[in-house]
Amino acid sequence: MKIVWHGHSCFEVKDDVTVVTDPHDGKSLGIRAPVVKADVVLVSHDHFDHNCSRIVKGDYALVRDPGERIERGVRINGLVTAHDDADGGKRGKNIIFRFELGGMMFCHCGDLGHVLSDEHIRKIGPVDVLFIPVGGVFTVDGAQAREIVAKMRPKVAVPMHFRTGGLSLSIQTADRFLEGLAHEKVLRTGNEIDFVEEDLPEETEYWAFSP
Repeated sequence: MKIVWHGHSCFEVKDDVTVVTDPHDGKSLGIRAPVVKADVVLVSHDHFDHNCSRIVKGDYALVRDPGERIERGVRINGLVTAHDDADGGKRGKNIIFRFELGGMMFCHCGDLGHVLSDEHIRKIGPVDVLFIPVGGVFTVDGAQAREIVAKMRPKVAVPMHFRTGGLSLSIQTADRFLEGLAHEKVLRTGNEIDFVEEDLPEETEYWAFSP
């Protein structure tokens, strides 16, 4: 299994099938454009920095609606949440996608703008790898993201949607999300990582990708 971070909220999760999440065009954000081929593309909401599926290569299935389905052998469940703390009144709705790949459960939170309720977490179910925004302003911030992680208890929590060099959005870095964590709980990696299910910890570990 391989995860590649293509900046912002765009990840490539690759096993026998490749799933790409929230693609962007790069130039609109001041960062490098993803170069990626997919079997399934997930789009959490229709904003320019998350919905640029045209840059993805391949004959892929595009999923941008909530509900349960199987695409290219990947079991997917999309749950409606909000892009803000006003039930979508400020920035609209957002879809959290939970998908199964290689026997593992992944959850991509898109531009989640509020702390998840117990009912949301029950509907999502167990998660091995959680991709969660931490930059604040347009999404939950680092402290709120940590609260969500504590509730969901994934094996791995991956911060996304935070300020990096060149990014044109005025959002926070991932520092607040990672501060105070024990050194052995944080794995700082480059933009990709290879792993197998047996590598996943029993208690939550934090994988901090970098460009």
